[in-house]
Amino acid sequence: MNTKALSDRELLNQYLAGDRTSISQLIERYERRVRDYIYMMVKDSDRTDDILQETLIKAVRVIDEGRYTDNGKFLSWLLRIAHNQVIDHFRAAKQHKQVNESESGYDLLGTLRFAEGTVEDRMVSQQTEQEVRGLIEQLPPEQREVVMMRYYSGLSFKEIAEQTQVSINTALGRMRYALINLRRMIREKELVLC
Repeated sequence: MNTKALSDRELLNQYLAGDRTSISQLIERYERRVRDYIYMMVKDSDRTDDILQETLIKAVRVIDEGRYTDNGKFLSWLLRIAHNQVIDHFRAAKQHKQVNESESGYDLLGTLRFAEGTVEDRMVSQQTEQEVRGLIEQLPPEQREVVMMRYYSGLSFKEIAEQTQVSINTALGRMRYALINLRRMIREKELVLC
């Protein structure tokens, strides 16, 4: 059988059915693009190789644990994991050495933008935002209102309490239950919001 003609989904299904070579073929298909993406942000070949290895190990672990939801966007999912691994790398580096913005030329940890955004970055970001907004829409109205006011309008809990005519404790409680419900929905839907 010609493995080049197999789709990502077919290779994943073969892997889950016990064909260990299928995951290698799938990873080889995208390894260079993921490596280039990582290198663009860290500008160091050795670190890039380490982060690539961590990314691929994490991806296989998520698949093995049955937490990967195949939505036809395997590369975007891999790039999202790689992006998070790069962020973790910079956080760890910051703990070991203090770097200020003038030395680095840009804010390493204050933003998620380490380089110019690619089309793939924007697609992953839009997909994640759509998934989160979809989950928020499923919340009870009082919880949805607090989440929208806090995260999308940037209001303080005092302002939220005043606008919704409830106490601050009630506003905080609604936010707490909203977050609990969102986490539950993410687990139930087995979403990976990297």
